Amino acid sequence: MQIELALLIVIGAVLLGVTLQRTSGMGTGLVLSPALVLAIGPVTGILLTNMTTVVSATFLTFAVRADIDWGRYLRVAPAIVAGAVPAAVLVHSVESGWLEVIIGVTLLLSLAVTPLLRGREAALSATPAGLLAGALGGFLNTAVGVAAAAMLAYAHVTRWDQRSFAATLQPIFLTMGLISVISKLVVGASGSAEPPPWPLVIAAIGSVPFGVLLGGMVVKKVSARTARRVAVGVVLLGSCATLLRGLGQVVGL
Repeated sequence: MQIELALLIVIGAVLLGVTLQRTSGMGTGLVLSPALVLAIGPVTGILLTNMTTVVSATFLTFAVRADIDWGRYLRVAPAIVAGAVPAAVLVHSVESGWLEVIIGVTLLLSLAVTPLLRGREAALSATPAGLLAGALGGFLNTAVGVAAAAMLAYAHVTRWDQRSFAATLQPIFLTMGLISVISKLVVGASGSAEPPPWPLVIAAIGSVPFGVLLGGMVVKKVSARTARRVAVGVVLLGSCATLLRGLGQVVGL
């Protein structure tokens, strides 16, 4: 893909993703993951997604710090590495085509499972649920760049209110992003893949503050439900394209 087109995709995805994350608590990884996988490949794309998530979550953690539940954070964070390390090994071991298939299928399953969690009665002790969500979220974030399904399930089974949930997700995503990048570097998960091109890294990270500012304006006018619907539409298109391209590589088309 030409670098100019890739730059436009990266900047657009970051602005949209960070804006959605500011309004609904999640969105950066959901939007960036399929967009960057299509633009620069599965290994490099997810690595840049993780890097950008760290930056966006750092800004947003500061912005919503008053509503963060640090007790909830500490129930999730210790288990993240337990999921991230095997995911990094998986990324290191799986061929590009199959990795794109895994990413596409996982994102589509996340979209399918999330609505089933709403409107159902459930309750579970916060500590074991948090540890399980941390391990699963760490695995998904490292492998496919998206941990939203694991965190939504945790919020549901522990009956976590939306305001605190959306705020506390930011330090959780920050931690997941850091551990994902570190674990990949340690196990050599990037393999023979090229590192993210510097123009794309600069474009992704440099767009984050503008996304935060835009999200701060949008959050006053757009509901979290509307933001989630936009995210679902973007992820659906990107996931299907990623899955189809991966299948094409696997079968040699």
